[in-house]
Amino acid sequence: MISVDEALSRVLALCPQMPVENVPLAQANGRVLAKAVAAKRDQPPFNASTMDGYAVQMADIVIGANLKVIGESPAGGQFSGTVTSGTTVRIFTGGCVPVGADAVLMQENTSRSGDIMTVTDLPQGAVHIRPKGADFSIGDTIKAPRRLNPADIALLAAMNIASVPVTRKPIVAVIATGDELVLPGETPGPTQIISSNNYAVKAVLEAQGAEVRLLPIARDNPESLKQVFALTLGADMVVTLGGASVGDYDLIAPMAEELGLELDFYKIAMRPGKPLIAGKLGDIPMLGLPGNPVSSMVCSQVFLRPAIDVMLGLPAKPMPRQTFELAAPVPANGPREHYMRAVVSGGKCTAATNQDSGIMSVMAQSNALLVRAPNAPELPAGALVNCVLL
Repeated sequence: MISVDEALSRVLALCPQMPVENVPLAQANGRVLAKAVAAKRDQPPFNASTMDGYAVQMADIVIGANLKVIGESPAGGQFSGTVTSGTTVRIFTGGCVPVGADAVLMQENTSRSGDIMTVTDLPQGAVHIRPKGADFSIGDTIKAPRRLNPADIALLAAMNIASVPVTRKPIVAVIATGDELVLPGETPGPTQIISSNNYAVKAVLEAQGAEVRLLPIARDNPESLKQVFALTLGADMVVTLGGASVGDYDLIAPMAEELGLELDFYKIAMRPGKPLIAGKLGDIPMLGLPGNPVSSMVCSQVFLRPAIDVMLGLPAKPMPRQTFELAAPVPANGPREHYMRAVVSGGKCTAATNQDSGIMSVMAQSNALLVRAPNAPELPAGALVNCVLL
């Protein structure tokens, strides 16, 4: 068996980066920016008022001074004249500061009668003008790669970017295997169960930015497996669930090798998730995850999420870990790296008491995986541990 770190490194090495495509800005949230983009305008494109008030010359801000109002500058409009000593322009938030003005006096510091504005109070130092280009200037860039979020979308829009170069979403074919499986909504036989792993893995992949093809369940015979594998044509990655162990009905490895799989490794020093297959099926990566529901979900977090990142052009690295204080003791660990279901709350981590890898309800109640190194000793409450947040 190889270590989790080595297995992840080898999985990521199998994953090619997807090509670049342009998408409308309205469809770019959550996508990975593939190339740097440059602003096409300054923001703001003029000296802009940050307050409702009056555009004045700083020298005229004297308590009791009477200034003649010669026009106004609303947002989206512009006063075409010039502010001179003794004059002022009514201005609104976002309005263009007229030529000649070097300050905006808040309306709270003024009174007005007809076309005369009187200074009633002195400002607290601020001139309330946002200079042209204070946010960004023409040619300023958003660097790539970067997973775009709503704030990025707003920035791109302000930069006047209508379409965005992003990495194409990798297409992942997901195959659940086993005679014991039926789909949700079907009526299972007395010894059958509802297929859940494929839906969970699909959700993880899609949340990470992949496009997922959920293929029919492959039964435990070579003919069915061949038929379903034929449906992976056009996919960028194949993920199988179940059939990766060493039982008489575990056919994924021999069948995939018959179809051209170049096996990279099999079995890792990890729990849950020991029987994991990785290799190349033709030109595309293939991962065979365990059929145990919790094992497949943990492997999805540890291997599939970083793999999709690499295919999207993001840096090759494990999922980030954060350090928390243990709320209760945890026992000593065995020879395999252990990913314990846990809850992080109030800065503390509590490992679930039931770590049975077949219990999905515990996984649903968890928001973290507490990572225990091989042969780690028992830890008391208060000790620091590393967690992968889900």
